Amino acid sequence: MTLPSRYYNRELSVLDFQDRVLALAEDPNLPILERIRFVSIVASNLDEFFQVRVAGLREQVATGVDAVSPDALTPRQQLELIRPRVISLDTRTERLLANELIPGLADHGVLILPWDALKKKHRKELVSVYEREIYPILTPLAVDPQHPFPYISNLSLNLAVTVRDPVTQIDHFARVKVPPLLPRLLPAGGGTVLVPVEQVLASQLDTLFPGKEVVSSHPFRVTRSADQAVEEDEAGDLLEAMEELLQTRHRFSRLVRLVVDRTMPDDVLDLLMSEMRIEPSEVYVNDGMLALAGLSTVSALDRPDLKLESWAPTTQPILSRRHPGESVLDRHKERDLLVHLPYESFGTSVGAFIAAAARDPNVVAIKQTLYRTSDPDDPALGGEQSIVQSLIAAARRGKQVVVLVELQARFDEEANISWARILEEAGVHVVYGVAGL
Repeated sequence: MTLPSRYYNRELSVLDFQDRVLALAEDPNLPILERIRFVSIVASNLDEFFQVRVAGLREQVATGVDAVSPDALTPRQQLELIRPRVISLDTRTERLLANELIPGLADHGVLILPWDALKKKHRKELVSVYEREIYPILTPLAVDPQHPFPYISNLSLNLAVTVRDPVTQIDHFARVKVPPLLPRLLPAGGGTVLVPVEQVLASQLDTLFPGKEVVSSHPFRVTRSADQAVEEDEAGDLLEAMEELLQTRHRFSRLVRLVVDRTMPDDVLDLLMSEMRIEPSEVYVNDGMLALAGLSTVSALDRPDLKLESWAPTTQPILSRRHPGESVLDRHKERDLLVHLPYESFGTSVGAFIAAAARDPNVVAIKQTLYRTSDPDDPALGGEQSIVQSLIAAARRGKQVVVLVELQARFDEEANISWARILEEAGVHVVYGVAGL
């Protein structure tokens, strides 16, 4: 008799979590925009899963590592188990959008429509937007003996275009990248109609290939490995090394997933696979929209009637009962405090604690760690900005301020580098992480 394993696979447990998040999107008791938000979260999480977890497993297979995980699975076996699980998540998501969420949005006056289903006035509006704002930033790239296959950047949405020379009747392949600064869905009719951006581009391809016949176009998207590390022993300056890594991370990283539209012809798919050196097991075929993480813009629509009531955190009870002139430090001297985030406010607890320390003449030094942070230029900042401002204020008051900024917090490296620069310019002593971690 085979006994069940005492361990559960780490990678499959991540997919179990995505399954539970998708179950929230499937919950008919939740408001429609909340359900769409959960769809975008699953899509974003799967992007990260492939960039890190799947990329790591594929690297092990490529380098011949066959060590088993605690649950006795080799890297190759884990990849074989991951693929059907991801396909199942994708299929559920496509059906949910097609059968419930998109029709549900329409019931509330918000239409997500393909180009062919648009009214004439909405097409005219979007053509005007295309000519004014989109056409100038497009760069079609042809593939022929004089032009090699272009580099396809990580998480970019693209159109695989087949164009025909009307004289020679020879078909050529071209790639059009959807500029990442464009919204995933372009609005028309005052925002009541939303159209996938790639369909608007596809409808206007003749403007990009004058004198050619556009035979077909099909969207595709790639995911590349983000699992690269800085060689700390060889890096004289970790900050500069991280900046260089961020500039080259995806340009030289391995492609780990190709997502294509089901209507893509076999010859076009074969060309993509051949040029990008990707295996059939790394290709995922979708029936619905690609790049569903972009649906976060839909969930952000100003329709409070289609969302849960926003949550306002409370102040920790002991801190809320402070007397006039009494600081967070005074209360903390009396007893330890437990703050339950995000239900209790970060700003009136941790933020207020650091701010009080920055002002208190008895505090001579502050030592702080910053790990995962927001973009300093993001107008919707959380608590990081108040923390950094307090640390800068403390340094200007002559206190010794030491901040450990973890530059290698994956996907937060750029934001952390920006904060590190701001702190250094204010006279804060910044330490860049711990060697080997």
